[in-house]
Amino acid sequence: MAGNSLVERDDARAGAAAAGASARTGRGRWLLWGALPGMGRTALLDEAVRRETAGGAMDAVHLRCSPEESRFPFAAVRQLFPEADAVPFAEQPAADEQRTFHRLLAHLARRAADRPVLLAVDDVHLADRASRRWIGYLARRLGNLPVLLLLTERSGSHPLALHESTGTATTLEPLSAPAVLRLARAHGHAADAGALDLCVRASAGHPVLLHALLRDLAAPATSAPATSAPATAGPTAAGRAVPHYRTAIGDWLTSRADPLSRQACLTLCITAGSAPQEADRGGTRDDARDETRPGTAWAVRLFAEPLAREAALAVADPAELRSLRTGIARRLDEHGAPAHLVAAHLLHVEGPDEEWMIQSLEDAAEDALQAGRTADAVPLLRHALTGPLAPDRRAALTLRLGALELPHSADAGIRRLRAALELAGDEERAAIAPALGAALVARGRPTTAIGVLHRESTATDCGELVRALQSVAALIASHDAAEWRGAVAAMRDLAASAPPTLEPLACGLVTEYEAGAGQLSAAEVLERIRPRLSAPVHPAIRTAWLGSAATLLQWADRLDEARALADTSLPAAPALPDLTDIGRQCLISIRAEAALMDGAFHRLVRENTPLLDACTDHGIRMPHVASMVALAHCELGRPGAARQVLHSLGGQGASSSWEWNEVRYARAQLHASEGNWQASLADHLACGSGQHARDFVSPVATPWRSGAALALVRLGSPARARELAEEELGHARVWGTPRTVGRALRACAAASGSRAGLDRLEEAASLLRPARAPVELVETLIDLGRARIAGGNGRKGRDLLDEAHALALRLLQPDTPATTDTTTDTTTDTTTDAAAAGTGRLVRAAQDALRAASARRTRAATAGGAALTDAELRIVRLAVRGETNEQICAALHLARRTVETHLTHAYRKLGVTRRTQLTSRLAGNGAVFVDFHDARA
Repeated sequence: MAGNSLVERDDARAGAAAAGASARTGRGRWLLWGALPGMGRTALLDEAVRRETAGGAMDAVHLRCSPEESRFPFAAVRQLFPEADAVPFAEQPAADEQRTFHRLLAHLARRAADRPVLLAVDDVHLADRASRRWIGYLARRLGNLPVLLLLTERSGSHPLALHESTGTATTLEPLSAPAVLRLARAHGHAADAGALDLCVRASAGHPVLLHALLRDLAAPATSAPATSAPATAGPTAAGRAVPHYRTAIGDWLTSRADPLSRQACLTLCITAGSAPQEADRGGTRDDARDETRPGTAWAVRLFAEPLAREAALAVADPAELRSLRTGIARRLDEHGAPAHLVAAHLLHVEGPDEEWMIQSLEDAAEDALQAGRTADAVPLLRHALTGPLAPDRRAALTLRLGALELPHSADAGIRRLRAALELAGDEERAAIAPALGAALVARGRPTTAIGVLHRESTATDCGELVRALQSVAALIASHDAAEWRGAVAAMRDLAASAPPTLEPLACGLVTEYEAGAGQLSAAEVLERIRPRLSAPVHPAIRTAWLGSAATLLQWADRLDEARALADTSLPAAPALPDLTDIGRQCLISIRAEAALMDGAFHRLVRENTPLLDACTDHGIRMPHVASMVALAHCELGRPGAARQVLHSLGGQGASSSWEWNEVRYARAQLHASEGNWQASLADHLACGSGQHARDFVSPVATPWRSGAALALVRLGSPARARELAEEELGHARVWGTPRTVGRALRACAAASGSRAGLDRLEEAASLLRPARAPVELVETLIDLGRARIAGGNGRKGRDLLDEAHALALRLLQPDTPATTDTTTDTTTDTTTDAAAAGTGRLVRAAQDALRAASARRTRAATAGGAALTDAELRIVRLAVRGETNEQICAALHLARRTVETHLTHAYRKLGVTRRTQLTSRLAGNGAVFVDFHDARA
C-alpha cells in the first residue's frame, strides 16, 4: 500500500529533502502537502520523517490530529510539547495568546539549539483553531530556526495562514494512467487488457482504490451464477466479485470524505448518465461538478465508472439516498425539467408521498407511451400506485397499468383490471368492464367476459350505457358459437330502438351475421356501412364499431378503406396495441388479413410479429393474427416459421371462437403447400364444420370449400370436389366480389377439367386481372397456363406462366404494394433481391409449371426427329384420341383443309402413313401427351 502511495511522489520527496537540509543549516522551512483522502499524504509524511531523522540528524515530534480533540484549545500544541508547562487549556484574549505563542516559540528554539527539530503534523485541518493559529505564527518565524515543519491536510479544507517566504504548499495529484498501468502490470495483469483498463477507470488514480481493486482481481473469477453469489459480494467486474474495492469506496465515503464531499459524490452517482438537460434545468449535476471545489474533477472521473457508482450506492445509507434523490427530483421539477428526468429519480424513492411526485410519474408514463416505449411506462405506473391516491384515481391508473401488463402476463393484467373494477365508482365501472371483458377474450374466456358485461349492464341506471355494454357484449359473443345467434337477435331489436349514436354497431354486427349467412351481397353491405361511417357515434362503442365496419369493408375487398380505419386506432409497429379494447382487437385482425389479401406479406410479418412475440407463453395467443402471420410465412417460402407460429398456439380446447376456424384454415393451407392433401382436406372440413356452427356459409372469410375441392381432386375424388366447388361458387356469386368468384371458379375448373374447366379459368382470370387479388390471380394464371399448354396452345400457355411468375416475384419484394395492372409489362425482370429470394410458394409453383412446359415441349418436338408445330401437335393429339377430321375441325374451329394439311405435315415428320400408326409411333419415341385433367395434376 505504501509503495502505491509513493508512486509519482518524487517531486514532493525531493522538496522534503531540500527543506530538511536547509533546516539543518539553521534556515527553517515548512512544507504543506494537500491531498484528497487516501492519496498517500500520510505515507509521504511518514517516509519523510524516517529519512530526515535517520541517524539522529533531527529530533522528530510526530502528531496526527483527530476530530475528537479539535474542540479543545491548544490540544495539538500540547501533543507537540508535552513537556511545556505554559500551554493553556482554554481560549485566551489576543494579548495573552500572543504571549503564549512567544513562550512556545522560545521553548522550540531552545530545544532546536541542541539538535534540529522536525515537527510533523498529519491532518492539520483537524487541529483545533488555537493550534492552527500557532502553526501560522511559527511559519512566519522559521527563517532563523533549525526547524523543519511538515504538514498534511485534506484538499478543500480551510487553508492555514502560512508565510510563503518560508515554505511551499503542494497538492498531491492522483496517479496518472501510465503509473496505474505500471502498478497493475507489476501485479500480474500485463496480459489482461480488460483488467488494465478497469484499473485506470475504476481507481481514477486513487492509490487506495487501486490497491483494493488489484487484490480483488488477483482472486480467481467465480463461475457461480449471480443469483447464488452471497449478498455481501457487492459489485462485480469481469466475472469477479470486488469486495475489497467496495469496502475501500465505503471507507472513503464514510470515514475520509467530509459531509459536503460525500454528498457531492453521491449526487454524482445518482445523476450519472442523466440527459444533459438535467444540469441545465435543475443544476444538480452542475452543483456536483463545481470545478472550484477541490477534488471534484477527480470524483467526476471516478464516478463516471459504473463499478464505482454501484459500490458507492451499495454502501450509502438508504435514508440519505432517498433524501438526495427526492431533493434532486424536486429541484428538477421546480425548474421545469422534462417529466422523465424527474421520474428517473422518483423511481428510486420508496413510497412517493406527495402530489407532485405522483403527477411526475404519471406524466413520464404518458410521455413514454406516446413515444411507443411501453416497457418504460409500466414501472412508472407501478411506482405511482405505491403512493397515496384517491380511489377513482387509483382505479384509473390501475386500469391503464393492466392494459400495459396484459400482453406480457395475461393473468397479471386481468387481476389488475379486476382490481380497477372493484375500486371504481358507478360511472367508472361502465368504462372498466369492457376493458376487463376484452382482456378475458384475449385470454380465451369469452363466456366469462360476456358475464362481466351483463352484470355491469344490470347494475347501472343509464339507458345509453346499458345499450353500449350490450353492444360490446354482442361483439364479444362472436367468439362463442352458442352465444352468437342470441346476440345477433338482440342486436336486431337494439338497432330498431337504439339512439343514433349507438345504432351503427348494432347494425354492423347484424350485417356481419347476414353477410356470413349468405344473405347479402358486398354491394348491399357497402350501402349499409358507408353512410354510418360519417355519422356521430357514442365514445363507448367507437372502436368496436370501427372494428365491425372494417371487417365488412375487408370482406368487400375495400382493403385501403379497412386499413385506414385500423390505422386510426392502432399504433405503428413495434408499439403494442391496447388489447383491453375489443374493437382494437378486431382492427388488429383486420389490418393483418387485409395485408395478406393485398399480398403485402413482409409488412404483415413486420407489423404483427412484435405482438405475437410479446404474447407468446404469457397467456394470450391471438389465434387469428397468428394464422395470418403463418400464412404470410408460407407465401414467403418459410414453412418452418409458419409451423412454429401455429405450434405456439397450442390446442384450442373447447373454444368455438371464429378465430380458431381461421387457424384450421391456415393449417389446411400450409398442408396443401407441402403436398399433404389428406391433412389439408381434414383441416378444411373441420374449418367448414366450425363455420356452419355459426351459420357462416359465405366464402368471404375462410373459403374452405375451394381448398377442400382442390385437395379432393388431388386425392382422386373429383365428384365430391365438384359438389363443394359448385356450392362455393353459388355463395360467391351472391357476394359478388371478383376475389370470391374467381377463387371459386378456379376450384370448379380443377374439379371439372376439359373445355368447361378452361372456360371457367378464363372467366376467373378476366375477373381477377382488374381486381386487387394478387394471390388468387397468380394461382389462376398458373392453372390457366397449364390448361392452355395441355390444350395445344403452348405459346399462350407459356406467356401466362411467365406473367404469373413475374407477379409472384413482385409479391416477394419487401414493402412493395402489390399491383395487377396489366397495362404494364409484367414479364420484365424484377429486382435482384426479389429474384434471389424467389422461394415463395407462388414463385415455386410458377417455376414448376414453366419447367414442366419446357420439358413437354422438348419431348413433343423431338417425337419424330423433326419439330412439330403447336398447331400440328394439337391436331395429332386429337387424332390419337380417335377424333375424326370433322370432329377436330369442330373442336378447334378450323377449316377441313387446314386440318388435313397439318396432318399431312405431321405424318411426314413422324414417318407414318395413316392414323393407326400414330399411337405406336409416338409411344416408341417416348412422346408424352396429356389431356387437361392430367395437366392440372
